Amino acid sequence: MSADSLPDLDEVVYEPDEETARSTNVRAFMDEHGIDDFDELVDRANDLEWFWDVLPDHLGIDWYEEYDAVRDASDGPQFTDWYVGGELNIAHNVVDRHAARDSERRNKVATIWEGEDGEVREVTYHELRCQSNKVANALEERGVGTGDTVGLYMPMVPEVASILYGCFKVGAVAVPIFSGFGVDATATRIADSECSVLFTGDGFLRRGSEVLLKGSADDAIAEAGHVEHTIVFDRLGGRGGDVEVPWDDDRDEWWRDAVGGADDEYDTKRLDADRESMLLYSSGTTGKPKGIVHTHAGAQVQTAKEVYFGFDLKPSDRFFWVSDIGWMMGPWTLIGNHTHGGTVFLYEGAPDHPDPDRFWEMIDRHGLTQFGISPTAIRALRKHGDEWLEGHDLSSLRLLGSTGEPWDPESWMWFFENVGGGDTPVINISGGTEICGCFLMPLPGMPLKPCTLGKPGLGMSVDVVDGSGESVADEGERGFLVARDSNPSMTKSLWSGDERYLEEYWSSFEDPPMWDHGDWAQRDDDGFWFLHGRADDALNVAGRKVGPAEVEGALIDHPAVNQAAAVGAPDETTGTAVVAYVILEEGVEESDDLREELRAQVGEELGKPFRPREVLFVDEFPKTQSGKIIRRAIASIYRGEDLGDMSSIENPDALENLEDAR
Repeated sequence: MSADSLPDLDEVVYEPDEETARSTNVRAFMDEHGIDDFDELVDRANDLEWFWDVLPDHLGIDWYEEYDAVRDASDGPQFTDWYVGGELNIAHNVVDRHAARDSERRNKVATIWEGEDGEVREVTYHELRCQSNKVANALEERGVGTGDTVGLYMPMVPEVASILYGCFKVGAVAVPIFSGFGVDATATRIADSECSVLFTGDGFLRRGSEVLLKGSADDAIAEAGHVEHTIVFDRLGGRGGDVEVPWDDDRDEWWRDAVGGADDEYDTKRLDADRESMLLYSSGTTGKPKGIVHTHAGAQVQTAKEVYFGFDLKPSDRFFWVSDIGWMMGPWTLIGNHTHGGTVFLYEGAPDHPDPDRFWEMIDRHGLTQFGISPTAIRALRKHGDEWLEGHDLSSLRLLGSTGEPWDPESWMWFFENVGGGDTPVINISGGTEICGCFLMPLPGMPLKPCTLGKPGLGMSVDVVDGSGESVADEGERGFLVARDSNPSMTKSLWSGDERYLEEYWSSFEDPPMWDHGDWAQRDDDGFWFLHGRADDALNVAGRKVGPAEVEGALIDHPAVNQAAAVGAPDETTGTAVVAYVILEEGVEESDDLREELRAQVGEELGKPFRPREVLFVDEFPKTQSGKIIRRAIASIYRGEDLGDMSSIENPDALENLEDAR
């Protein structure tokens, strides 16, 4: 795409018709409370006492005991207690009430699962409740009670939902661990959380190959300790089959023995609203990962709010977000949809196996209505060509979703026009594991510009500030994305204690205290919000800042480039210089002339100061399973610095590839 044909970021490319806008869940909420437009809605929702009080009732969330106060902020926003005196349990809201004998959802499908080999399984709410009860009873039989931690180092199979909800039922703290982690990363999380029970599997399928999991689990347990019971799910036929599964008779049990034989009735525990529900780990740039603590009330209201308002969940919808149970978006998808009795689609394998149309084929065949994916994954699929979309009916899609990193305009437009047909909004959201949700997200019924994140999330107190903490949102300047107050799903400190929690999130702006999310944000003159990457990734070249994604977008515009990553390097003249790593299209020859073409293209689109000092050719980038490029690893290798925590990397061999960059 030439510079002359680039999408105009100032142009509104999606404008919903009035009938569509009026039919949305969020419009019903606005009408109920006499709110006329989205700006008024955001402002009204920043009355936190009001918004978080009316929200649970509007979403139909059940309480065992109603709360006495919406919140107690007497110790400051850093340590706010939410829904004081209330009692509830996520498991009751997501499965028990839907599976009740008098519920119309009892036999509705809760999850549809497809394995990479094409196997499909459906689980109804009644079946999910029975299986969750079996998990709860199995946990109690092994000594797990309220406040104890339970690890989920699981393949992406339907049973992950019943394990998660079974933990909630007994009051245990679920510790999801990404199935793609190696031994050290898994051991770190087991050791930190001290879980006595670990659910795992014999393995799973990825790109047509069997990936064995049990051996890695055993090695991690040997390194970390603590685990007294390992419950192993038979995904690959390891029980009595051809797959060799290492076994410890004193510790290991097959799923069908430990869970299959348990009682399928269980009285879900009534829990305090601030009782811990999940311990989710976020990779740190240095040192060990951060253990992020979420509560029953916080995770419940936030995920239910975002799926219902942001993704306009309707009873007939089938919701698919590309994720693993070990990442925040896994529990977010399950809890958010199942609160409303929705149907979640789960997929085990790779996005391009056996062919690059795997997602389009599944959307067509299963009639999926919401589809969420990372920008990097879309960039990779886009490069395979439009022909892979041909012959697939994607008209079932009502909303597209994305998260994880900033978009480049060309890929956003490709997603919007080719996957969404030009009339399906892209709900581009941004938040994090620390809040189990989003600080920024468009709402259905809003107009959209390419790459926008719409407006602040409802009830999230979002602002953009400069280095001194002064708001610059109204001036349209780029600044730091902050929250001026707490919200119910904000992490309840860190598992390791308050000191690191305060240092990580509340130390940048202390008077008044603000949560520093670490993103570089901007609101334009028309009120649309945009992100420009992580604040610590921003490239400050001669006093002018540019986000890595903007440089990468300019490079990807060149027909020779398949993927790109931009990082900063110290420079005596400009302070920081841009260094670009590039993966070329197949058959393109590396040359100095091509390097100069790419440098010139960036200079033409972004300005001469941002022309890369170096353009280095590589064959592969380090990525997470969801497809996000791990730029800090690239920058660390270029600068010769310590890599820090690399637990989220799916392809560690790519690090060696970077060291041999050409």
